[in-house]
Amino acid sequence: MSDTPAEQWGIYVHIPYCVRKCAYCDFVSSAASAAAVGEMADYAAALRAEILREAPPLRTRWGDAATLYLGGGTPTALPPPLLTEILRTLIDAAGMPQECSVEANPGTVDAAYLRQLRAAGATRLSIGVQSFDDRLLRSIGRIHTAQEARAAVRAARTAGFANISLDLMYGLPTQTLDDLKNSVGAALALAPEHISVYGLIVEEGTPFAAAAAAGRLVLPDEDAAEEMYDYLMETLPAHGYARYEISNFARAGHESRHNLGYWQSVPYLGVGAAAHGCIDGVRWGNEPDAQRYIRAVRMGQPVRRPEDPDRTETSAMEEYAFLALRTAAGIDAADFRRRFGMDAAAVYGAVIARYERQGLLRCADGRIALTPAGMKIGNEIFAAFLCDG
Repeated sequence: MSDTPAEQWGIYVHIPYCVRKCAYCDFVSSAASAAAVGEMADYAAALRAEILREAPPLRTRWGDAATLYLGGGTPTALPPPLLTEILRTLIDAAGMPQECSVEANPGTVDAAYLRQLRAAGATRLSIGVQSFDDRLLRSIGRIHTAQEARAAVRAARTAGFANISLDLMYGLPTQTLDDLKNSVGAALALAPEHISVYGLIVEEGTPFAAAAAAGRLVLPDEDAAEEMYDYLMETLPAHGYARYEISNFARAGHESRHNLGYWQSVPYLGVGAAAHGCIDGVRWGNEPDAQRYIRAVRMGQPVRRPEDPDRTETSAMEEYAFLALRTAAGIDAADFRRRFGMDAAAVYGAVIARYERQGLLRCADGRIALTPAGMKIGNEIFAAFLCDG
C-alpha cells in the first residue's frame, strides 16, 4: 500500500517466554527457568538485530510507527534490562509511537519493573488478570493471586501508566455467574481504561484438551456460558466501557489503536520468533522456534515464512470484510471501494440483505456492521462473507 498514510503502520514484537504455561494456552511460548536466562539474552539480541534491520526502511517510507505492541508469551517474563533495551531499540528504530503497549502478568512485575518500563517508553499496559478468584486462577494455571493483580494495577498507576487494560475470561471450569460478577466488580473497582473479555476455548494440544478428552474438565453448560456473555455485554457498557470490537471494551478515546489496526487492515511489521506481519498485502509468520530463530538471525538468514502464497484479490477482500466486521464500526464502504475498486454491496448484496432482515447486520452512514445480536454469532456471519459462502 504505497499510499498508506504515514501514521498508519505498527510493529508487533513476540516474546515467547512465560513463567509457566497456562492450562488453556496454545500460543507459541515456553516456560522460562533460571537456565533459560542465557537464551533470553540471546533472544533479545537477535530481536534487536531484526528490529534494526526491518523497521528503519518502513520508517523512511511511512514515517514514525503509530503503534508498538509487545506480546507473547509474557514479555515481563524477561528480566527488566532485556525488555527495556528492546523497547528503546524499537523507539530508536521506528520513532516515538502514539501508543506503546506491553503485555504483563501480575506475577511477573513489581513497582521497580513498571517504573523502568514507563521510563523506557511504554505508554499502555495490558495486564492478564483473567479472574479475581484465587480458586479459578489456580485451576487454569495462573501464577498470580487476585491480591497480586490489584497490587500490579496500583503499582502501574504509581509508575505513571494512564492507560491500563485488564483481561478477563468467562466460561472457565466450574465458574459460575456469581464468580464472574465478583471478578467484573473487582475489575471495575480498579477503573482501568480498557477491558478485554474472552470466552474459554479448549484448544488442541493444551492440558485442558487432554483433561476434556479424559472427562475431567467440568465446564459451564451452554446456557450458563451464554448467561455470562449476556451479563458482560450489558454490564460493561453500563459502566462506561463501549464495545468497539467483539471482545474489547474501552472508555472513550482508550481503544487499542494497535489492535484496531489489525481489524482495519493497517500494515504491520511482525518481529521475533512466531511473530506474524503483513506489509503490502503480503502476510508472513516468522520461524516459531526461538533457538532456530536466534541462529538464523545471527547467520543473516531469513526468518520469515510466507503465508497464503496463493492469495488473490478475492481472498484479500474476504479477509478485509471479516476483520472489519469484528469491530463495532464494521466495513467502511468508501474504504472498501478505494481498496478493491468495487462496491461492497455489489459483492455481498445478498448476504447483507439476508442478515439485515434477521436483525444481525445494519447498514447506515456508509457502513456495514454487526448488530449486538449479530456479534453473538459472529463466526457464522464471517463465514457467509467468504465469496463461496
